[in-house]
Amino acid sequence: MDGTILSTRPDPVRDVARRFAATAALHDREGSFPHENIVALREAGLLGLTIPAEFGGAEIGLAEAARIVGAIAEGCPATALVLAMQFIQQRGVARNGAISRAVRARLAEGAVKRGEVMNALRVEPELGTPARGGLPATVARRTASGWALSGRKIYSTGSPALDWGLVFARTDEEAPRTGLFLLPMRAPGVRIVETWDQAGLRASGSHDVLMNEVTIPEDHALDLRAPTGWNERDADAAAWNTLLIAALYTGVARAARDWLVGFLRNRVPANLGQPLATLPRVQEAVGRVEALLLTNNRLVACAAREETTSAELGLVKTVAADNAIAAVQEAVALCGNHALARSNPLERHLRDVLCARIHTPQPDAALLAAGRAALLPI
Repeated sequence: MDGTILSTRPDPVRDVARRFAATAALHDREGSFPHENIVALREAGLLGLTIPAEFGGAEIGLAEAARIVGAIAEGCPATALVLAMQFIQQRGVARNGAISRAVRARLAEGAVKRGEVMNALRVEPELGTPARGGLPATVARRTASGWALSGRKIYSTGSPALDWGLVFARTDEEAPRTGLFLLPMRAPGVRIVETWDQAGLRASGSHDVLMNEVTIPEDHALDLRAPTGWNERDADAAAWNTLLIAALYTGVARAARDWLVGFLRNRVPANLGQPLATLPRVQEAVGRVEALLLTNNRLVACAAREETTSAELGLVKTVAADNAIAAVQEAVALCGNHALARSNPLERHLRDVLCARIHTPQPDAALLAAGRAALLPI
């Protein structure tokens, strides 16, 4: 273990998270993908939990999914991000009536019975995130038997472990449509280029995926629309995306808090003669961390239970991200120089938690949407 303290309450999910915590620092330092963690998620039956009961899944709700992602993030946030994307994308496919029932059943069975892993492949070098608008450069070309995909996707989280990619692409038709194409990740013409070398979430395997005339059958065009058809946000997808991301980074902050508590209880400076935990100013600082974590826990739990608007969800994610970052920064400030040593888990937690702001919706978009909702129409 690297010093992270996880709850001792009997819980299979937390047992798995403890195992992940033991190797998280190594994978972070090497920038290596934790294949063994994906195997562990598969063996624990966690990869098909959001699949509807009609397809053999557990059909867990958003609150339980957030709890699981947050717990896994305490051990390894990179693995938790792969799991969060699995939950989000599997649920999205299963409830999308535009996709044939046969394809939905096939993908659901793969997740439940074989632990197959899926994620969306959306972001591109020129386009950035499609959430900001614009046509993708990735093209789906009509063939006699279906489609051929060509393009490059970046920030493809979990790419070394993916069985399926949901590729956002445009057709080569005179009036291009955009939409989702189901990509078998081991098909000829698919190549993963290991470009991911970020400061945080270094083990997430968010590499580039290149497609060169990858042939897929007709029914792998899952949901095609005129580009404007994607303007309306799916409220369910928005809730799952924002709240699982909020839960994930709150889990990182909890791991930082737990390490901090252990450090303060055990650190006895010679000039003090008693643990740092006995100092009122230290207790006050830890109280601020507790307040931030409590706020996040309540925010996520409440939003998962109640009907929440898209603008409100964006605010929940933004506030939760800021709180998680503030909590880790408080821990770092309290520990001083110790916290910034590469051997200290706080240094890694700080780099990881800073990634919270990058996920859609980014703070500017979330705040703009909330402001517009409050001010308009006049």
